[in-house]
Amino acid sequence: MSLQHANARARELEAMSRRALRVRRARPAEPVRHGRTRISLWLPLTPIFWMLAPFAMLLAPLLLLAPPLWRMNPYVTAYAVGRVLIALGGTDIDVDAPDARVRLKIL
Repeated sequence: MSLQHANARARELEAMSRRALRVRRARPAEPVRHGRTRISLWLPLTPIFWMLAPFAMLLAPLLLLAPPLWRMNPYVTAYAVGRVLIALGGTDIDVDAPDARVRLKIL
């Protein structure tokens, strides 16, 4: 790097510094209030499970490849897993932390 290039870079930085002082706000930005942050999420998982159910039924015969100890009727297994997932609808999850409150609602 040449000396001329270094001097040009120093002048650019000086100009940026002067411009920053000129456009600086008269008063600083408002600080973030120190209250608790509230986050609420609604997750519509039930319709997603209903849309994915046909794929579960199509892939159920793959359970026949399981070892004999774990082998069971694949369609009954897929149906039972689906019932558990559908039963999650209406679940409310509340997490309270010192600086935030998170609420998840599974529809």
